Amino acid sequence: MTSVRPDMDPELRVLLADMPLMTRLDPEVLAQLRRLPSAPVESLLEGRQVDRREVTVPGEGGARIPLSVFSPSGATRVTGAPCVLWMHGGGMVMGDRFSQIDIPLEWLDLFGAVIISVDYRLAPEAAGMTPVDDCYRSLLWVEEHADELGIDPARIVVAGVSAGGGLAAGVTLMARDRGTPPIAAQMLVCPMLDHRNVTTSSRQYSGGPGVWTREMNDFGWRSVLGGLRDDEVPGYVSPAVAEDLSGLPTTYIDAGSAEVFRDEDVTYATRIWAAGGQAELHIWAGGFHGFDALYPQARISAGARRTRNDWLARVLSPTDRASS
Repeated sequence: MTSVRPDMDPELRVLLADMPLMTRLDPEVLAQLRRLPSAPVESLLEGRQVDRREVTVPGEGGARIPLSVFSPSGATRVTGAPCVLWMHGGGMVMGDRFSQIDIPLEWLDLFGAVIISVDYRLAPEAAGMTPVDDCYRSLLWVEEHADELGIDPARIVVAGVSAGGGLAAGVTLMARDRGTPPIAAQMLVCPMLDHRNVTTSSRQYSGGPGVWTREMNDFGWRSVLGGLRDDEVPGYVSPAVAEDLSGLPTTYIDAGSAEVFRDEDVTYATRIWAAGGQAELHIWAGGFHGFDALYPQARISAGARRTRNDWLARVLSPTDRASS
């Protein structure tokens, strides 16, 4: 454990003081967390011009992967809309397709985007390639149903937060290697990218209660990897070990300075630049893991969301698409 850590943003520190933090994550605690109710998506849809439908996509071994599709309704609906395929957070072991859904719903409001959220299967029950494969199969379904969804297949963005950010990165690597479907951009919000869990920031946030500590991260990775040795871990599952990061779509990565994933996220952006790719990186001073998902009302959170929205507006603009 490294005793010296970056200071937390003062406003976030006050807000976090009222939150009960986890002291550990193990099978017993995980079972308790999974019994908690899902995020109340209905309240988020109130007052929005949005149509919602539920579909399932065939997965490996006859499994069905639930997707929630949120589309602009009425006069706000257009053909050739952008689409965001969203992967939720939860350390690969918890959460569902409604977790953190308020983040991409902003893009429905701002850009008329169709938002599709994936209920990928969770570890440890579904380990190895299963979670990322569920997300990739969902991406294929989106491409196959582009006309029905009213989306522009050239404006599909893959996005996710935390574990979902890691899955988004894995899906983008799979799509590049398999040649389909084309992805316009990937947005990785405080992504979980490296199973090795050995960076300076990982060691700084070891021990004690927290939102997501090194020990919790280790539990999540052990759950998804099972008994795989380090040299057996695919880059699609742990994108930090992918040897080649060339040929990726334009990428947005952000994280807080006061979190486990800070350094692996910086390294991933650096490797994209080294491979000749385009990445925009933001490290929010004093932000802990998932700060803007937990406390969107904080000033730093508003800044982080506004900056993501501005980047996405540029990515989706006709001028940027014509020049890319």
